[in-house]
Amino acid sequence: MTELTDLAEAAGLAVRWRDYRNDEREVSEDSLRAVLSALGLHAGTEAEIRDSRAQLEHQASGLPPLITATAGTPIKLPVRDARYDLTLEDGSGQAGATTPQDGFSLLPAIEIPGYHLLEIGGKQTTIANAPGQGHAVLGRPWGLAVQLYSLRRRGDAGLGDFKALEDLAEHAAKHGAAAIAISPVHAQFSADLDRYSPYSPSSRIMLNVLHAGLDLSPHPELEGDGLVDWPAASRHRLDALRAAFRAMPAAERDAFAAFRAEMGEKLETHARFEAIHAALFGRDKALWHWRTWPEDLRDPASPAVSAFAEQHADEVALHAYMQFRADRSLAAAQGAARRAGMPIGLIADLAVGADSGGSHCWSRQKETLIGLSIGAPPDLLSTRGQNWGLAAFSPRGLREHGFGAFIEMLRAAMRHAGGVRIDHALGLRRLWIVPEGLEAADGAYVAMPQTDLLRLIALESHRHKAVVLGEDLGTIPAGFQDELAGAGILGMRVLWFEKDGERFTSPRSWSRAAAAMTSTHDLPTVAGWWLGRDLAWREQLGLSGGPDKAAQEGNERFRDRFALWDTMKASGAAQGDPPPTEDPETFADTATKHVASADCDMAIIPMEDALALPEQPNLPGTMGDQHPNWRRRLPGYAADLLEQERVAARLAAIAEARTA
Repeated sequence: MTELTDLAEAAGLAVRWRDYRNDEREVSEDSLRAVLSALGLHAGTEAEIRDSRAQLEHQASGLPPLITATAGTPIKLPVRDARYDLTLEDGSGQAGATTPQDGFSLLPAIEIPGYHLLEIGGKQTTIANAPGQGHAVLGRPWGLAVQLYSLRRRGDAGLGDFKALEDLAEHAAKHGAAAIAISPVHAQFSADLDRYSPYSPSSRIMLNVLHAGLDLSPHPELEGDGLVDWPAASRHRLDALRAAFRAMPAAERDAFAAFRAEMGEKLETHARFEAIHAALFGRDKALWHWRTWPEDLRDPASPAVSAFAEQHADEVALHAYMQFRADRSLAAAQGAARRAGMPIGLIADLAVGADSGGSHCWSRQKETLIGLSIGAPPDLLSTRGQNWGLAAFSPRGLREHGFGAFIEMLRAAMRHAGGVRIDHALGLRRLWIVPEGLEAADGAYVAMPQTDLLRLIALESHRHKAVVLGEDLGTIPAGFQDELAGAGILGMRVLWFEKDGERFTSPRSWSRAAAAMTSTHDLPTVAGWWLGRDLAWREQLGLSGGPDKAAQEGNERFRDRFALWDTMKASGAAQGDPPPTEDPETFADTATKHVASADCDMAIIPMEDALALPEQPNLPGTMGDQHPNWRRRLPGYAADLLEQERVAARLAAIAEARTA
């Protein structure tokens, strides 16, 4: 082992990994050096490698700013035995002496969950004391999942918003739904309206202001379109927000001032970013990414940024105001859901990363892997690997800064929600990261501080009384799903993947600690699967690998239809022969009831399946105008969709299956 690989492994990098063929691959030295540099560990020379190794050893031996623990379990501290003073979050205190153990010391177990202040050896740290599990799911609830932008209401100017979400939640509750899972509503770039993927945000702690509930003037052309015209709808909504800002009444000014004071630095930093980004990008399209800005504006704490904010105070205030309106609207939607009788209400979606050019990375540079992108190694579907163009948190940066950026992200997601879905939950254990300028296959796995992250999730879930779901799809590391369940995080059991060879498994055998789902936004709807709509798209766009491969996929789908119907008959959801391919509605009736009967703690049915729609929201592997990703609108107003006779009957069958 060389000094370079020794440093890499000490920093949590896997210098070797196994690909989808189970062949061992070795990470190149160039990749290792690039990743280490992003972690703040320079490795260009032998001297730099030695210095970086010394940094790691020093960090491991010192008292970090935050230590996670599990309530009722003694806490291992990286200090020699010493006396301590502990101030619990409720203000009470206790003192004593730690117990020495193998060069460390043990702090007696703390029974009360919370963030507690520890003073020991002349230093201070925070103990994030988590319950054994996060907030539990009670009963056998079910809910709907909706792409927020797809919702309609009269006067929405062509884009779904939190007002339409109120309408949907109120009607879903009448049918027995306990929750509405929504697509990510993270902040986007208000100066670049061509960017709208909900999974590539500017910030995961601020909101997409375009979803603010607004009283808009009618716009028949935008409202009647079956697809969202993001640039046009966005301009219309931003103009309305600017007008509302200028006409703000006195009572609203007081509420806005209180919101601004409550949100503090994180709101001001985001608002400043938006104002600077609009000014620079509006002047020169090459200045889209903050790393291309003038050097004195790349640091949010610089005097130049403060001076810009003073000179453009109204513009900064406007962006803060837009967050205020979005925050109030989201709170109103959650309030409406709970008042209608939903025990959970909204389930927020937490994207796996943020765009490296956005406000979150600009404001949290030391806690972010700058110069690296999240992706996936080569596999059967993508033999060159994947580069998602998203930035992730730095495991080393998180530890050094008390996990502050991670905690504020969780709190933002749970602020107005009864639950949260964590996208690509595998990233809690490890991430495939790709250095800038290299191919996706040249990346490396970096280990994340999984134990710390799971404890913090459990603690924030407990404090907010919010259930947590984790997207655990794909190649799952051994034991990972059990570890999620141990923290109280529900996995996802998706109909298409619950197979044993060519047989679909009974929903009674699906994992209990999970949410049963017919499909996800990246997969075919049940109607689309029955029709073969996804296969037609893949063949049309050249994604199926040629005529022979397309024919093979068609034959497999033919067999799978009969295999799945047999499993549905065994579950009691289906009777008799399968319906014709041209009858997706009957299949949707059966598939939703079948999934709802699963022995899982929760069931979530996408709106596309509740309505038996054939088209899926997103088709992975497509770009530009190949497929209308994140643009499809639902065929009716949110207040009316669930009242259609066939849809209401489908929901009644789902509710009955959950109570059986």
